[in-house]
Amino acid sequence: MESEEGVKRCVRCGEHKPHAAFDRRRSNLDGLQRHCRDCRTNYHAVALEPAGLARVPEGHKRCRGCGEVKLHSEWHRKGDGLASRCKACRAAEGPAQHLRRKYGLSESDRDELIASQRGVCCICLSAPATHVDHCHNTGRVRGVLCFNCNSGLGLLKDDPEAMYRAAAYLEGNAWKPTLVAPGVYQLPS
Repeated sequence: MESEEGVKRCVRCGEHKPHAAFDRRRSNLDGLQRHCRDCRTNYHAVALEPAGLARVPEGHKRCRGCGEVKLHSEWHRKGDGLASRCKACRAAEGPAQHLRRKYGLSESDRDELIASQRGVCCICLSAPATHVDHCHNTGRVRGVLCFNCNSGLGLLKDDPEAMYRAAAYLEGNAWKPTLVAPGVYQLPS
């Protein structure tokens, strides 16, 4: 029966099955696996049971992070399939990866910076420090600020001259020319 076209014998179960029942394997002469898909599925289910990992039902996937079996809707898409960690695991590790990738800091390094500032923003000295501030030119971390102060620095494009003008404006020294004579203006020093 081995010589029949489109039929192959499985080495595990010994049954003769159509080629469609076998996965591909280019290194074999006939281009197919030696065992059928059913035997492969049963083999993996038996191999996983001693480790306490039961077979994953259709429409579910096991997370590499937490080890739980979850519905496909609990996963982010990645290319043709699903990511290796569920949405919850990725969300939990996201902030730590962001600190490491963007600033080269671990969470403990950030916590040390916050402790050295006594837990408050370096600029306003009242709000809790939660956002890492860095120089956009050099990438050097300057400290940890509150959201408003960090946004303010960013909106003023980290330009010290613009910040001095803003401080002068707040102190009442408006940055506008003064009319000295008709058509003659004096700029503030």
